[in-house]
Amino acid sequence: MASDGATIRHATPEDVDTIYNLIIELAEYEKAKSSVKATPEVLAKTLAFHDPSTPNSFTPGYARTFLLVAPEGEIAGMALYFYNYSTWTGVPGIYLEDLFVKPKYRKQGYGKALIKACAKEVVRINGQRLEWSCLDWNTSSLEFYESLGATQKKEWVGLRAEGEALAKLAGN
Repeated sequence: MASDGATIRHATPEDVDTIYNLIIELAEYEKAKSSVKATPEVLAKTLAFHDPSTPNSFTPGYARTFLLVAPEGEIAGMALYFYNYSTWTGVPGIYLEDLFVKPKYRKQGYGKALIKACAKEVVRINGQRLEWSCLDWNTSSLEFYESLGATQKKEWVGLRAEGEALAKLAGN
């Protein structure tokens, strides 16, 4: 719960369009809207959704989404995450894929509340770390994350195989 009465809950199947629209808003902010290939149909098939009738029950899927609901009932932001695992520590953690708060709701503690919800989920699963990435040009977000106690991992370089390179690597 955020300090002003906002609430955080896991997404349900009824939230697919909302999640999609938040993804589009995030992509516009990052000036990469043309890179979004996800659709509401794809999200409905690949995300795990909470079953409100059963605590800690989720549909099959690869990632979960926390939604922050502002006091007036509008979805103000999201944190989309998935579980990871550390071979060195032998424990799980969470990778925060996307954190987004709508511009009109920024500077109200909502981003912090969403990250805190992810941290609580790490603790709930007896995990040891919460990780995420941030674009190097996003100075305000980097400063915000550091104010929460996060540290930049300068010695690690992100790598990715996708498209033709992934197909070639897979031998297709």
